Amino acid sequence: MKEQKYHLYLSKEEYSEVLQSLIRLKNSLIAQGRYTDAVDDILCKVLSSKKRKIKVEYI
Repeated sequence: MKEQKYHLYLSKEEYSEVLQSLIRLKNSLIAQGRYTDAVDDILCKVLSSKKRKIKVEYI
């Protein structure tokens, strides 16, 4: 079965907030002595994602 792909468009501020949140979550899991494999995978996907400029028009 093929996995569904999702697209997420973030501003620079939102992108930064996502990265900071993932890093805080990873640090929290490390402090608790738990595995961080899932967070590492998501962090790698966010960091390696394509950056695109899109035009946003406000009505």
